Amino acid sequence: MATRDIYRTSVDEETTGSVPTTDCPECDGRVVTEAGETRCGQCGLIIEAARVDRRGPRSFSEDGRERERTGAPLTNARHDRGLSTEIGSGRDTQGNTFSARKRRRLARLRREHRRGKWQSKAERNLGHGCTEIARMVAALGLDRSIREQASTLFRTAQDAGLLPGRAIESVATACVYAACRCARQTRTIEEVVAVSRVGQSRVRNAYLVLQRELGLQIPPQKPAEFVPKLASALDIPPETRCAATDLAERAQERGLASGCHPAGFAAGCLAVVAGQRGINVQQADLAQAANVCPATVRGHRDEIRGRLVEMA
Repeated sequence: MATRDIYRTSVDEETTGSVPTTDCPECDGRVVTEAGETRCGQCGLIIEAARVDRRGPRSFSEDGRERERTGAPLTNARHDRGLSTEIGSGRDTQGNTFSARKRRRLARLRREHRRGKWQSKAERNLGHGCTEIARMVAALGLDRSIREQASTLFRTAQDAGLLPGRAIESVATACVYAACRCARQTRTIEEVVAVSRVGQSRVRNAYLVLQRELGLQIPPQKPAEFVPKLASALDIPPETRCAATDLAERAQERGLASGCHPAGFAAGCLAVVAGQRGINVQQADLAQAANVCPATVRGHRDEIRGRLVEMA
């Protein structure tokens, strides 16, 4: 049996100073370490960040003086808000294996615990919806805040009686898309449906129901928000990306982007600016990155080119 802990019991997060190397991978700036984060002082590139607290969550009193260790914080991302208990298996806290009798007893306890986990059909549906949201958020690479917002929205939809007659997967997908829209994430409904288990028509219908019945204040998507994403996918230079963003903003101010697919219009702006600067960008690549057809990109490109004189 090991005589010491495998992991360190503490981590230095307050050390401030310079690291042994002063060479930044992107520029010739000085690399410094502040509060556990290694970054370049000139360009701001974060080279390494290891702010890990291995001591567990803490709770604070109202005056902030008394601190004590508690369990994990409450979260809406789980159906029970993170208050459930999990019965482990394999080894004890000291690393010793269980006897055969102990393993059989734990197996019976886990089986009964699993059977009594769901108190009602509504709770089972909530657990299934939260699981689907977690899976799609992980597949899309979104932040945990999006998962929390989508799970909270799913709870609200269930309390409002919007689940009967609709698939849980469609409502969960609509909640993820609505959370992305509220947080101004550049995700189209096609991208969210690509990781879903239902079709786009069912997801769109569930999204419209959520927006109408719950009164969601969802801001419209702007084409300029999609330009950096498309430019990064096609390795377009930063100067071209900035010019395309400015073009998309001016076009939207003049009403050219009204009723258009935001990602498709952004692809059209990139095509116009890339053509002016002599950058070879294929329409098929732009269309694939924006998840639209090449005819959409070509149509927006021609329309923007025809209105450039008026926009100048």
